[in-house]
Amino acid sequence: MKLTGKLMEAINDQVTLEMEAAVVYRQLAIEMEVIDLPGIAGWFRAQSDEEIVHCEKFIAHMVDRDAHPAFKAMPAVTVEVDSVLDAFTAALKHEQKVSEAIRELYRIAQAEGDIDAIPLLNWFVDEQLEEEATVSEIVGRVSLIGDDGPGLLRLDSELGDRTSAGTEPA
Repeated sequence: MKLTGKLMEAINDQVTLEMEAAVVYRQLAIEMEVIDLPGIAGWFRAQSDEEIVHCEKFIAHMVDRDAHPAFKAMPAVTVEVDSVLDAFTAALKHEQKVSEAIRELYRIAQAEGDIDAIPLLNWFVDEQLEEEATVSEIVGRVSLIGDDGPGLLRLDSELGDRTSAGTEPA
């Protein structure tokens, strides 16, 4: 089924939002590099790569359905943080924004009777639940650690163990 109408426009908007998320995470990585937390910076870089994969999934869906994806203008990314807690709180806020956009895509697909989009959107609903839970857990842990240097260094080491799968969709 050819992708058209409101759902096509909304998915194309999502393509741009996923790329924006990649940029937000990359900026958060830079912020952590600046305060000498390379492990946390690496976690944010891996998350940035994952957002590009998400973008590619939406692009592939559009192309497979004979639609033409195109990036729209993105707002300037202005992520300035003063602490690790600020960084993960900003990440959680952005994940919540993406989650709501995915839910809206689902609503549009249902309203338009677009059954072909549902498997993709189901995958993203599950993915966003995982994303929010992961970042929320880290926010909780950072809140417990506070400004404890050894605690932050342990978290930096732990989060630094995350590896990126790259930017190609699985």
